Amino acid sequence: MTIINLWRYFYLKLARILKRDSTSFIIINSERKAITLDEIAKETGLTLPMNLEQFLFGEYFQRLKEVMGKLTFVNDLNEFKILPPIIDSFKIICLAFNYIDQPSWLRFGKDPPKEPVISLKPRTSLIGPMDDILCPKFVKQLDYEGELALVIGKKCRKVAEYDALKYVSGYFVLNDISARDLQFADKQYTRAKGFDTFGPCGPWLTTSDEIPDPNNLHITTNVNGEIRQNSSTKNLVLKIDKIISSMSKVMTLEPEYQPALQVGLPYLFHQV
Repeated sequence: MTIINLWRYFYLKLARILKRDSTSFIIINSERKAITLDEIAKETGLTLPMNLEQFLFGEYFQRLKEVMGKLTFVNDLNEFKILPPIIDSFKIICLAFNYIDQPSWLRFGKDPPKEPVISLKPRTSLIGPMDDILCPKFVKQLDYEGELALVIGKKCRKVAEYDALKYVSGYFVLNDISARDLQFADKQYTRAKGFDTFGPCGPWLTTSDEIPDPNNLHITTNVNGEIRQNSSTKNLVLKIDKIISSMSKVMTLEPEYQPALQVGLPYLFHQV
């Protein structure tokens, strides 16, 4: 089993869940206890939409913050089937060669990138954090990539770097599963990273106001109890505000389509 940790002192997280054959979401506190929407309504009279996107991109978040002190978090996370934080993203934009401690660009005789080197990952690759990854029989080298991902919360086009982080609604962890043998054979990424189930993510989305500096987050990846990645977003070549600004000058990032950006691969100690 692969476990990816993103450490900081968070106290509010949102997780999409499956509830009686329909999706909803829960709120999670710093002690990893959860409260359901039904419980929030019962305790405060506040009715929230069942759809996580409606909550994120509407006015509900501020209403929830106003009643946070009244909420009682009593549910264990193992009581829920946790789904990917986002499911309808039409753009999952992935960066390559973007960590100074993963100098894969040296293999190609290049300097570190001055602009994002990107590929696109299909939304059908996304699964929950504990769902099974299905490896095709013809894939001989299946690999993990623990990475930080972010969700754009409002329409983003040609924004300046100093304004870029204002467009982020939240952050989550993405395991960018890759068929490394196909990647090297194809000389590009789309097929190698695009298989169904090649995007375990979550288990929750942490809202952007809880992460004042996304360029200083510690990321580790454990495979069967062994640490395989141990780095920080402070080692990014292109910082997150630079990435958002640059991408917004290439394509419009629209919140109704939940664009997600994955900011690059930290150092791999060794591969599966």
